[in-house]
Amino acid sequence: MTPFEETFRQETADLLEDLEAALLEMEDAPDDMSLVDRAFRAMHTIKGSGAMFGFDAVSSFTHHLEDAFDQVRRGELSISQELISIGLDSRDHIRTLIDTNAEHPDTAGLLNRLSAVTQTGGAVASAAPSEPPPADAPQAEPSKTCYQIKIRPSADTFMTGTNPLNLLRELGELGDMRLQTSTARTPNLDELDPEQLLVDWDIELLSEQTRNAIDDVFLFVSFDWDINIEVRAAASESTPGPAAEAPAATPTATAEPAAAPAPTAAKPDNSPKPADKPAAAAPPQETVKVPAERLDHLINVVGELVISQARLLDLTARRSDEELLGIAEELERLTNDLRDTAINIRMLPIGSTFARFRRLVRDLSTELGKDIKLVTEGAETELDKTVIDKLGDPLVHLIRNSLDHGVESPDEREAVGKPRTGQITLTAQHRGSHVLIEVRDDGKGLDAEKLRAKGIERGLIKADAQLSEQECYELIFQAGFSTAQTISNISGRGVGMDVVKRSIEALRGTLNISSELGVGTTIHIQLPLTLAIIEGLLVELGPDRFVIPLSAVEECLEISDADAQGLFGLVELREQLLPRVALRHWFEIGGARPETHQVVIARSGDDRVGFVVDAVIGQHQTVIKSVGHVYEDVEGLAGATILGDGSVALILDISQLAIVMAQHRQANAQGNSLQYTSTVH
Repeated sequence: MTPFEETFRQETADLLEDLEAALLEMEDAPDDMSLVDRAFRAMHTIKGSGAMFGFDAVSSFTHHLEDAFDQVRRGELSISQELISIGLDSRDHIRTLIDTNAEHPDTAGLLNRLSAVTQTGGAVASAAPSEPPPADAPQAEPSKTCYQIKIRPSADTFMTGTNPLNLLRELGELGDMRLQTSTARTPNLDELDPEQLLVDWDIELLSEQTRNAIDDVFLFVSFDWDINIEVRAAASESTPGPAAEAPAATPTATAEPAAAPAPTAAKPDNSPKPADKPAAAAPPQETVKVPAERLDHLINVVGELVISQARLLDLTARRSDEELLGIAEELERLTNDLRDTAINIRMLPIGSTFARFRRLVRDLSTELGKDIKLVTEGAETELDKTVIDKLGDPLVHLIRNSLDHGVESPDEREAVGKPRTGQITLTAQHRGSHVLIEVRDDGKGLDAEKLRAKGIERGLIKADAQLSEQECYELIFQAGFSTAQTISNISGRGVGMDVVKRSIEALRGTLNISSELGVGTTIHIQLPLTLAIIEGLLVELGPDRFVIPLSAVEECLEISDADAQGLFGLVELREQLLPRVALRHWFEIGGARPETHQVVIARSGDDRVGFVVDAVIGQHQTVIKSVGHVYEDVEGLAGATILGDGSVALILDISQLAIVMAQHRQANAQGNSLQYTSTVH
């Protein structure tokens, strides 16, 4: 695959996402012509780019789809459910054509469906006018705009694989075009380099299309071609003759259209306005597409720089060199700025992931015979690209479960007084250095007793086990658990929810569930903003040091050694008892014990827990490294980091430790004992 083909594939992937989003929004707003224009623009760009890069099957097929939506723009065809379905199926088909770059047997079937819709004309064709105009009545001609286009191509155009004649042909399809070639840059024949493009074009285009449509023609060359587009005049509906002849004017007569009579001066001001509307908005930010592996490498290098900077600062502090210490502190400031910039580069709006679920909900609700809509909130919330990439599959499974198990059929909803249309809400919001994501449905909710019975049936719990309502909900995340009576291609095999939980925990996140019978269910997911570099609280346990993520820390307090005995216990904080774990016991660290200990109060989800340590050293920039297979089975560890003196500190997994403490309390309540793997050597 050539670099240009890869560029086309990447650009088209974004256009296909935009096309799908516009089509799905049309279902709720079929009269919104801005959505039609948005879909048409994506189709038009895909068609032109496909022809430019040699994807002829893509260009040919998209041309037919574009024609259908052009009829909608002209008012000859109405938006219907069938047309939207064809558009969505065509979007998938274009993706297939791009992957194969060849004709596909499904093309004919889609074109036949498209032809059937365009021939009937939808609602527009069925609603014939009550008084048709006389046969000899003149038909009003749409207003046309005259564009003056000056093109100065890059001399290296041929080297990039671009065929300029394809662009000129595509431009000519937009209206009546008059072209004049300038050879002012062309050298003498004996000096001519056939691999360079050294001609310019002056073009007059009379077209009904907007400025955006013309810009789309030059989408992939605008960055290195000099292109100037000006609106010269608008053709009057009542005087098509002179307007049509406008391109025939000689270059020396270009001043004539500008000197139009005063009575018609208002028309050029009004007619171009639809094309000029986008210019009123804030200019789009320029973006540069970079392969993800380069960003990964950047983060790794910045991480190593942070470690080296910390070692330098530690070394200069021990040598008491004030001048060198000042330089080290300045380097620390610059390193922090570089770290924050590198992390921000990897941050993406989660809306790019949310958008893909609208199609999923639409297709599966139709397959299940349900009427369900998806509502998204907080799509602008940013999250690390690595987290977003790994979050898609777990969210897909959660949404499929809500569709299949959560939301009732329209008749069932109506029988209990609910609207026939169900709703799944997907939300995201920042909470400190974490992102909270919720998948919420307004379905039938979870029946704790039914879940408990199914857990006993599956052998997941004992028949005499006493479980709270919340603990019954947690059974859903056990391997092999399912309440579905029948197995379908959507769910029911008892595979997946345990994988979902493991996937979220692998991202150092937490997964919780809340539900109300007859009202609905909510899945709560909490994830860190980034998986690379965090701020940590460095603590001491005997000869070893550990890092607690600073985002989870609320406060610290001091207790005596007598109160720090035992693995688990309670600590009093402002007349409130909180569970605590003695990390010396947990990691089986020996050595002399201090007379007093520090308790770090941290929050995990809705729980507050205390971690007993020997001493708190202070804040530390933490570059997260994998602990490797030696420690992968040790509960309570999220990774490791290198300190300024070159030693290694282990990073605590607060969420996992909080879960273990909850299991301990549950086991104590039931008179059982739990075995933990927690020894660090």
